[in-house]
Amino acid sequence: MKERIKQAFRSVGLRKGNLAAVRTCCERNALAVLKRPTSRSVGRILCYHSVGQPAWGVNDVSPERFRRHIELALERGYRFVPASRIVETGGNTMELAITFDDGLKSVMTAAAPILKEYGVPWTVFVVSDWCDQSGAWDRDVILDWREVESIAAAGAEIGSHSVTHPDFRRLSLGQIQDELGRSREVIRDRVGFSVSTFAIPFGQSGNWTSVAAAEARAAGYTTIFAQAEETRPQDTVARTFVTKYDDARIFKALLGGAFDRWEEWVPG
Repeated sequence: MKERIKQAFRSVGLRKGNLAAVRTCCERNALAVLKRPTSRSVGRILCYHSVGQPAWGVNDVSPERFRRHIELALERGYRFVPASRIVETGGNTMELAITFDDGLKSVMTAAAPILKEYGVPWTVFVVSDWCDQSGAWDRDVILDWREVESIAAAGAEIGSHSVTHPDFRRLSLGQIQDELGRSREVIRDRVGFSVSTFAIPFGQSGNWTSVAAAEARAAGYTTIFAQAEETRPQDTVARTFVTKYDDARIFKALLGGAFDRWEEWVPG
């Protein structure tokens, strides 16, 4: 039966990536309606990726929708603080932080002006090999080191998102050490300061191991960010994943905890 279902989806062009998007859209809409708000005593850290780069698929939020998210949060009485504050103090129920994974160009060109307009602090986790601009594909897509240095000077917090954005559960010990240590070294060499925060690529419960956690500490990281709330790996900092489907209704549900038990579906 399972194979018949797969064949049916393939027959209409819904392969793995499309299936993930369809499932994400359906689940976000359903949970926004069915899930009741939950109580929360700590701050919430939002995890975005791109703002106006459609090639990033489910992870891309349009500039118009991104602006509306900020406005909705402010209208509901939330206050935006640096992610580091929530890490250090736990924050409170009405504090939000904004982070971006992957170090995408649109964070600087589209998101930063909106954030500046509303006085919102933000954090970016960069993939060091991507910022080196070694491939033709990334030159108009990823921030280069000069741009990373520029946004840091403007007040953005910077962290590591690995060297190549791998799934850590599939890496050998040597590869784990390289992804963690070399990314930190490269960031220091390129922009002149050391980072102590790391965002797990993909960031779900199955994308991190106890070995990776130990090696991250050994490499000098003090804070590891996940991309999930209640289902995140042990000893990581929770973040709430924001998707392209999160209109005003879904975003309000997100702030109320509707997706705290939800994880993005990444096909194996």
